[in-house]
Amino acid sequence: MPNFKILSTGLVAIALSVATGCTPTAQHDQNTTSEVPPAGTEPVQATESPSLSTTAPGQNNLSSSDREFINEAAQDGLAEVQLGQLASERAASNAVKQFGQRMVQDHTQVNNQLQQLATQKGVTLPKTLNNENQQVKQRLSKLSGVQFDGEYMNHMVQAHEKDVAAFESQAQQGQDADVKAFAAQTLPALQEHLQEARSIANSGTATPTPTSTP
Repeated sequence: MPNFKILSTGLVAIALSVATGCTPTAQHDQNTTSEVPPAGTEPVQATESPSLSTTAPGQNNLSSSDREFINEAAQDGLAEVQLGQLASERAASNAVKQFGQRMVQDHTQVNNQLQQLATQKGVTLPKTLNNENQQVKQRLSKLSGVQFDGEYMNHMVQAHEKDVAAFESQAQQGQDADVKAFAAQTLPALQEHLQEARSIANSGTATPTPTSTP
């Protein structure tokens, strides 16, 4: 009998130890497996997600109004330079000749700045005069002396009134920040050109001679 009690007690102890020892260990292993992700999983996701923003350098989607302003400014700048060259050659008044030379110098500088801006924005500028400016050049090319002076300066007043209005509008309402800055930076020089053109045109030194009737 004593031996049977000892044996039964030992069997119960072994059964209890097996029941209490294996189950928590298995649960602990399961929890550890479900809670701890494989090493390296999250760093790979973090490095792969952010890189879908692709803006090619040098490209800029300008609005139609900004693009139109750049093209018109370039066209007017070409005309100012070529007509200024005519004035320096064909004008009778020194004031008109000097004004023409200033147009060549100032607008060549502005045209170069505009070319840099256009390249940055992906805009191709015109290289030749449009029909309207070509007709003005042809008409002035047939004149000389005082008659040329009057026609040229009158055209300069009208052209710069148009330019000042366009640049003022762009400086205030343009959408692209760089194009707005260019307009605002160039505007004071155009206003000076307009003031000088009006002064010369009203001074009498650029009044075309009236045509005599037989």
